[in-house]
Amino acid sequence: MTTVLFDMDGIVLEGPRTDPQVYADAADAAVADLEIDPSPAQREDFRRHDAERIRTHCEELGVDPDRFWELKERYASQGTHDRLRAGEREIYDDVATIRDLADRTTVGLVTNNRHETAEFVADYVGIDFDAVRGRDPTFEGYERRKPDSYYIEDALATLGVADGVYVGDSHKDVAAGQAAGLETVYVRRDHNRDHERPPNATVELEGLTGLPAALESL
Repeated sequence: MTTVLFDMDGIVLEGPRTDPQVYADAADAAVADLEIDPSPAQREDFRRHDAERIRTHCEELGVDPDRFWELKERYASQGTHDRLRAGEREIYDDVATIRDLADRTTVGLVTNNRHETAEFVADYVGIDFDAVRGRDPTFEGYERRKPDSYYIEDALATLGVADGVYVGDSHKDVAAGQAAGLETVYVRRDHNRDHERPPNATVELEGLTGLPAALESL
C-alpha cells in the first residue's frame, strides 16, 4: 500500500485550527518573559499571528523578533498540550483508521501547526507515524505553511519516497499535496461541511473510515 500523509488539525484533532486564545495567552507569556511593556495596540498585535507587525513592534521595543516568535510558539504549544490533556480539545473517533493503517503501510503526520505540537499529538494518540513534520518556530517556518508544499516535501524526503497520498480537510491541504506530486483526499468534517470541494481533489470522503477502501482504488 502507498505512503499516506495526514494533516493534523481537522483530521486528527477536532476543529480546523488552534484556538486564538491559546496564541493570545502565549503572546502575553512571551511579553512577560522578555520584560517588555507594549502599548495596548502593540499587545493586541502580538496576540495575533501577523509576522510583519510583530517584527515591527519588537524592533520598536528593543527586543529580538526571532526570540519573541520562538517564545510565543513554545508557549502556544504548551497551551495546546494542556487543552488536550484537560479534554478541552478532542480527538476524532475515526483516528483509529490511521492507527490501523500504520500497521500496514507507511504513514506520516504533516501539519501547518507547530512541530512541537505535532510530535506531542503523535505520541498522545499513540500512532507510530514514520514521519512527523510541523512548522519550525521561526518566521521563515511560518511562511512555509501550506499551501506551500515545503513541509510535505520534507516529510517525503525523510521517508525516501516521491509519491503517495495526502489527506486533509482544506483547500490548502489539497493544493499543497498536489504541488508535492501526491494524490489528495479531501475529508468532510463539521467545520467544512458546506465548503465547496477543492478543485482536482482525487477523492472526497465523509470521514476517515472509508479511507482504506479509497486507497485500494487509487
